[in-house]
Amino acid sequence: MEDFKVFNGLSMNLGNLSRLSDAKTRSISPENFTGEKGKGGMATEGGGKNSARDLGVGWKISPYIDIAAGETREIANINGSGAIQHIWLTPMGTWRKTIIRFYWDGSEIPSVECPIGDFFASAYQDEQFAQLNSLPVCVNPGSAFNCYWEMPFRKKCKITIENMAEENMTLYYQIDYTLTDIPDNCAYFHASFRRVNPLPYKEVYTIIDNIKGQGHYVGTYMAWGVNNCRWWGEGEIKFYMDGDEYPTICGTGTEDYFCGSYNFETKNGGEKRYTEFSTAYAGMPKVIRPDGLYNSQQRFSLYRWHICDPVRFEKDLKVTIQALGWRSNGMYLPLQDDISSVAFWYQALPAAKLNPLPDKDYLEII
Repeated sequence: MEDFKVFNGLSMNLGNLSRLSDAKTRSISPENFTGEKGKGGMATEGGGKNSARDLGVGWKISPYIDIAAGETREIANINGSGAIQHIWLTPMGTWRKTIIRFYWDGSEIPSVECPIGDFFASAYQDEQFAQLNSLPVCVNPGSAFNCYWEMPFRKKCKITIENMAEENMTLYYQIDYTLTDIPDNCAYFHASFRRVNPLPYKEVYTIIDNIKGQGHYVGTYMAWGVNNCRWWGEGEIKFYMDGDEYPTICGTGTEDYFCGSYNFETKNGGEKRYTEFSTAYAGMPKVIRPDGLYNSQQRFSLYRWHICDPVRFEKDLKVTIQALGWRSNGMYLPLQDDISSVAFWYQALPAAKLNPLPDKDYLEII
């Protein structure tokens, strides 16, 4: 009979949910900043102090933190061996100017550096709520960001939030993790943000490059602002791996890569329109349509998770996508769109330094 201690409590699914494990469950929030056992709900100071003045300790005294303009706050500092299993947070303030960073095993270089909305596949911050229902990322009413990416570490995990905006912000959050042994073949989670606005004429958009070492690519998020009329998604995505001159993987079109087809278009009652969708592995949960006033350009929010089909590389990886529309004479039109992306992948450490973020003015998206 197999010893239950062999199971480390990672890679959870319905098939192994009944298995016992010696893994230790912990959680960090403003009610327990360290995640220590038996140390939650002990706050005497916090945003709920006045509301709980007749109730005392244990009655929701510290449910959130404030982050001043220009301030960076550490929201997790975990020592030991384990893995992040779930993150929930709801940020006030400006999402594009709120930066989340992850550091693994004492590295001074972040393995994740991304505006917080884009990290949760939700770049466009406006009054139009967009439900996102996928396996690793969920966005629920009203601005509840959730991710279930498994993020292993062997010595240490640090997570920070930077408020680049000119105004203070409030952050509610909870980080659920396990302390357990990590197998030698587990790689580290990475995510890198990029933006080009506008894309130079006849240039391809680079989602990620300069990945060195062994790993596997697990997802793409894109916020695509169209600056031309007509269809914008004829471009192909390309994966160059392990010294490729021409790509090993070459897609057939932008909507095809995001698991749609024919312009993401449906015909309901004779009316043709882009149709939002959100599924386990791919989706276009938000379309911003011109309203005849300030929303003058179309905007598309798209995700594609390579969970069942990770793109594995041994030495290096580069991923690009073309921006292509149509000319009036049936020829392709290279577009000059406003394109942002987040690449998600796992790899061994040490990793190359991430592409630097643009300044806060270039990050801003309307």
